[in-house]
Amino acid sequence: MRIGIDKMAFATTNDYLDLVELAKERGVDPNKFTIGIGQDLQAVVPPTQDIVTLGATAAKKLLTPELEKNISTVIVATESGIDNSKASAIYIKHLLGLSDFIRTVEMKEACYSATAAIQFAKGVVALNPQETVLVIAADIARYGLNTPGEVTQGAGAVAMLISQNPHILTLEDTTVAYSKDIMDFWRPLYATEALVDGKYSTNVYIEFFLQTFTRYQQLTGRELADFAALTFHMPFTKMGKKGLEGLLKDRNDEVAQRLRTQLTASQLFSRQVGNLYTGSLYLSLMSLLQNSDLRAGSRIGLFSYGSGAEGEFYTGILEDGYEHYMNNIQEELKHRHQVSVAEYEKLFSSQLGMNDRDIEFDVTNDPLPFVLKGQKDHQRIYEAK
Repeated sequence: MRIGIDKMAFATTNDYLDLVELAKERGVDPNKFTIGIGQDLQAVVPPTQDIVTLGATAAKKLLTPELEKNISTVIVATESGIDNSKASAIYIKHLLGLSDFIRTVEMKEACYSATAAIQFAKGVVALNPQETVLVIAADIARYGLNTPGEVTQGAGAVAMLISQNPHILTLEDTTVAYSKDIMDFWRPLYATEALVDGKYSTNVYIEFFLQTFTRYQQLTGRELADFAALTFHMPFTKMGKKGLEGLLKDRNDEVAQRLRTQLTASQLFSRQVGNLYTGSLYLSLMSLLQNSDLRAGSRIGLFSYGSGAEGEFYTGILEDGYEHYMNNIQEELKHRHQVSVAEYEKLFSSQLGMNDRDIEFDVTNDPLPFVLKGQKDHQRIYEAK
């Protein structure tokens, strides 16, 4: 039985910040952001959006009444949870109007958990081939205003349908997971912004990629020439480049050149959106598929990483006509609204966060189909517009 990713969709906020403008405001050389980090634009989050609304917006782009009938499970992977008990998947299921006869769960392991969700979904479909699992990777990356991590913020959601006979990517059987207890990035329960040791985290990321890829080669006997492309988790696009170059080193043959070219294709959307945490790897996959000329039958490698730390390397085979089962991301990004640095700072500071008061937001100017209206009696209030 072939099991894999049947459809994919991406959603982000309507507002973005030009990082050249941010660099000027912060007194930093713009090249430090656009070249050194590899980012150009960054999604800005209004208080009327969170992981529930973004996740529901992404999923809505996938669903048809016929497809909804087969969904047995909704899994939301996030490190931006909005409740320490109730799963965000329940809110999303309700907003989408899905059947009550569905299991809904939320998963966490930093930026890695969407990959675990896909592997678990694959198991569900293997046991029940008639079922489809909706996997949503939704996050808002926050590090604080005028902090070293400010340039690696972002927001968005990637929704995926996992089923038999997939239209995009058939997942191969061999996967390699690797985990260690490492403090390179974490967010205590009392904090809305993450704590990170950036240089250490980058080194751990590269180590985990090399460990998992080497182990994969030992198990399969495959070489780099067997891959049309390698995709990476990209909290910032330079991270993917560091991972690939850690493997290629001084190699500059035809295979190495091909992998570098495809890496560039996979970076394009992340450069315009920023860090998606759990969704970053899957946005890079969509970017690769929409900005390259890969053919059906091509093998793609995927490296997933979550600080703390866990990594996994696995592979998939492209299906014929894969390009017809995703939303056109570049076209949608063209219609966003640019905000000034001052507007960005105001929106950043207007989030609901850990506030325990009743709050009502003005949702009239938010064009997305789902919004967070506020909070009443300690309960978040969502609306489908």
